[in-house]
Amino acid sequence: MKVKAVALFSGGLDSQLSVLMVQEQGVEVVGITFSTPFFTPEAAIKAAEQLELPLEVEDFTQGLMELIKSPVYGHGKNLNPCIDCHALMVKKAGQYMEKIGAQFIITGEVLGERPKSQNYKALEIVARESGYEGLLLRPLSARQLSPTIPEQKGWVDREKLGDIQGRSRKPQMALAKKYELKEYPSPAGGCLLTVEGFSQKLKDLLADNPDPQRLEIELLKVGRHFRLAPGIKLVVGRNHEENNTIESLAQLGDRILKAANIPGPTALYRGEGDYLPTAAALTARYSDAEGESVPVIVTRVGKEGQEEITVKPLEDKKIAVLRIE
Repeated sequence: MKVKAVALFSGGLDSQLSVLMVQEQGVEVVGITFSTPFFTPEAAIKAAEQLELPLEVEDFTQGLMELIKSPVYGHGKNLNPCIDCHALMVKKAGQYMEKIGAQFIITGEVLGERPKSQNYKALEIVARESGYEGLLLRPLSARQLSPTIPEQKGWVDREKLGDIQGRSRKPQMALAKKYELKEYPSPAGGCLLTVEGFSQKLKDLLADNPDPQRLEIELLKVGRHFRLAPGIKLVVGRNHEENNTIESLAQLGDRILKAANIPGPTALYRGEGDYLPTAAALTARYSDAEGESVPVIVTRVGKEGQEEITVKPLEDKKIAVLRIE
């Protein structure tokens, strides 16, 4: 029987090494990775191409949003539901495994590498909650963990698997040299849910709208964010690239604000209510305008015509109260 495994593949060093370690034992490996507004599949796609690894990319947004709002095993330091997220990823990998007729799942998890989400208890929870407990192999730390079905059935030789534990990267670096891996991302992560500033913006969005659209989440990645009132928000660009992105994410009914004939940001006003003067004053504050009176042009997306509001730039102490951070 030709044995096949599905690798939960991020494209990082650990996941690449896990694939190579299992392939070395004659197992056919295919990968699966996930796409969300919080982490993207680009690193996985690039690494899979280098390894010539077939890779399935699946949108993970809806399932992850439910976990963010109500994780069974709680959040990490910020808004990251790591244990619940990993369990759901393994479940999705298991479903893909069944679909393609593979026999087991592998991940690049390393015992003790992350204190909250990769300790013994967390790894056991992930395996159990996924529904594929006995079929989940972690090649890099396998000899530190209980034997799995792939080891018991002889699909892989346990003695040829790893016994890595802890946060040191030296064992992985040695394996990378063995397998002649030269390009791989840093182990810093990349999930925006672990970033405090982004998490604060997402908390604010969910408090205002429990079921946001993906474009609303994408908007959190750019600009300075201000909550002017319940249901009313302003996003102010910090550079030319962000200005363009903000304008591209505007939806029907949104208003775009720009200081008239003065270099400055593009600002997006979302919501209904009489807070345009405050939004204009904020926009003026981040422009190159000098003086007490600054004309700000307001355009409503989907409607013709403009209006002009002349304002005094908002004081920094008032800005601090409105800013989401």
